[in-house]
Amino acid sequence: MPGDKNLRLPSYGGQAVMEGVLMRGRRNVAMAVRAPDGEIVTYEEALPNLYRSKWMKIPLVRGMISLWDSLSLGTRLLTKSANIASGEEEPLEGPALFATMFVSLALGVGIFFLLPAFLAGLIDRALTLNPWWSNLLEGLLRLLILVTYLYLMGRVPDIQRVFAYHGAEHKTINAFEAGSEMTPEAVSRQTLVHPRCGTSFMLTLVFLSVLIFTLLGPLPLHIRLISRILMLPVVSALAYEYIRFAANWMDRSALVRWLIKPNLWLQKLTTREPSEDMLEVSIKAFNLMLEAENQVSEA
Repeated sequence: MPGDKNLRLPSYGGQAVMEGVLMRGRRNVAMAVRAPDGEIVTYEEALPNLYRSKWMKIPLVRGMISLWDSLSLGTRLLTKSANIASGEEEPLEGPALFATMFVSLALGVGIFFLLPAFLAGLIDRALTLNPWWSNLLEGLLRLLILVTYLYLMGRVPDIQRVFAYHGAEHKTINAFEAGSEMTPEAVSRQTLVHPRCGTSFMLTLVFLSVLIFTLLGPLPLHIRLISRILMLPVVSALAYEYIRFAANWMDRSALVRWLIKPNLWLQKLTTREPSEDMLEVSIKAFNLMLEAENQVSEA
């Protein structure tokens, strides 16, 4: 049963979308969205075989594949959910999809990586810091920008609803992993945090960037900025492996539980207590994904 600690459960995941939740399995992804008329609209599709290939067994490589999957699939279905929630239907695909992904990625890299590297580089020029202190300062600036961004986003009413659906997604997966009954009342008793959360990934990325970038030593400002872009896939892949490791060992190691406390704390900025109707949507998405996974397994 799911609550049996000796039974290795599938690592299901998901994300919040506009007025709904996306749930991702090994072979299928499912989404449920609350439409303007109050009905729950569902969507399900099979995932490419790439995500079950030998490449997903290679450390670091699987991290890069998973991150690309999260960006491309997440962007496309987030747009689809926004169309459903607003009552419109204009699919984002082809050049428009890639343009949206490129702009989103460029903004993320610019704000969270290049900006703190640029500011730390200017301060380094003025104070002549050694590489360790310079990269530590860059990491602290990156962390400050990340926390400030998440805090300000959490003040926006529409984003608060997305964060509540994020909480619903966590509670639903936690309920499954605990062997709980999948009803809104039972799921609501679960915790809002989960070790495999994307928010945890972002904080891990910040901490690892300090260590990795310090190894590069002192660099001219323009080389420093270029190195942040080139090293981002490597640091991201390492962060993915750490999150994967922590999720697998947190129930067996007190040290790991201590190490992931900052990750779980940061999730307080990106989750809110969901309402019963939000939990209903999240459970609907999870059950649809699980049903599709089981059908494929039985085939």
